[in-house]
Amino acid sequence: MSSTQPPGTRAAAAAAVAPTVSAVRVADGERLRTVSLPGVGLALRSRPATRAGLPPALYVHGLGGSSQNWSSLMPLLADVVDGEAVDLPGFGDSPPPDDGDYSVTGHARAVIRLLDAESRGPAHLIGNSLGGAVATRIAAVRPDLVRTLTLISPALPEWRVQRPAVPTGLLAVPGLASLFARLTKDWTAEQRTRGAMALCYGDPARVSEEAFRHAVAEMERRLELPYFWDAMTRSARGIVDAYTLGGQHGLWRQAERVLAPTQLVYGGRDRLVSYRMARRAYAAFRDARLLALPEAGHVAMMEYPEAVAQAFRELLDDCGGS
Repeated sequence: MSSTQPPGTRAAAAAAVAPTVSAVRVADGERLRTVSLPGVGLALRSRPATRAGLPPALYVHGLGGSSQNWSSLMPLLADVVDGEAVDLPGFGDSPPPDDGDYSVTGHARAVIRLLDAESRGPAHLIGNSLGGAVATRIAAVRPDLVRTLTLISPALPEWRVQRPAVPTGLLAVPGLASLFARLTKDWTAEQRTRGAMALCYGDPARVSEEAFRHAVAEMERRLELPYFWDAMTRSARGIVDAYTLGGQHGLWRQAERVLAPTQLVYGGRDRLVSYRMARRAYAAFRDARLLALPEAGHVAMMEYPEAVAQAFRELLDDCGGS
């Protein structure tokens, strides 16, 4: 059974050894709740739908992200879906999973447990980067849980990895994450935030001063978490493992099995997922639509939320509006 609790209460066991950390930010009009499931607790962020009876949607963030990554997109779709954004285990306000499994399959299993426990499927599943890989796996193995699939720069395997993505992959190498943490211990949260934005945004200058301040505050909060580097390292390792997995469990093979109507979104300035992968993804998913945003980077839903929202609405129209 799931249970709804005030955010953060499930981390009671970790609290005995963890320092007190700052509260996670909640934007105006948003709500936070937590759900306790077997082996995992998940924090969820929502913005109330404008009317009752709308179909459910679940937003799944990428590596190093959180449910806050969807705060720009959610209000633009509140009139067509009843949406919630999940913090994957070990990210945002969700504590680490009990079994320490940060693989793509482990994250997918946590989301499946959520959808099953709350009977929210079939849902419109919307994923970015790592969240896109997670959503692809869910749609392949549990088609009953997915109405439509929207993938924004999904982390699907590439033979020739983008050069700026190499450091993220190196986090998966045992020992390198702790070495990086030591080498960068004097970096400020502001420096780290600017680096992350330079990597993820097509044009970091588009970020407002207010949004930048909020991002710095969130970075400061994450650095206080004793499991921050472990979650990053193990999740990065999970992506690398998924890239090398072949056969029926390979992500491209699973993409070919997806039955749900799929909206793909790729950015022309994406430094982490190559723009050239858009053509392969369009060919792999059997019922696909493609939105190409030449000026966008890795997080189009944060850079161009209106364009992503319009693509999702058109996907809904293609599916009869539900």
